[in-house]
Amino acid sequence: MARNTMNVVKGVGAGLAAGMLFGAVGSVMLKDSKKNKRKVAKAIDAVEGILDGIQDIFR
Repeated sequence: MARNTMNVVKGVGAGLAAGMLFGAVGSVMLKDSKKNKRKVAKAIDAVEGILDGIQDIFR
């Protein structure tokens, strides 16, 4: 049961990360500025941190 839950959480996290990443990349493509690129990099780091935290909870 715990293994199934972990797989679901990983799937949800991966979906959220992919959605945020595509949204950020899309906004940068529309507005090519240094400020947006920094925001995208910070968002990607935040998502990675969240996913690492979720994985640590279920270990």
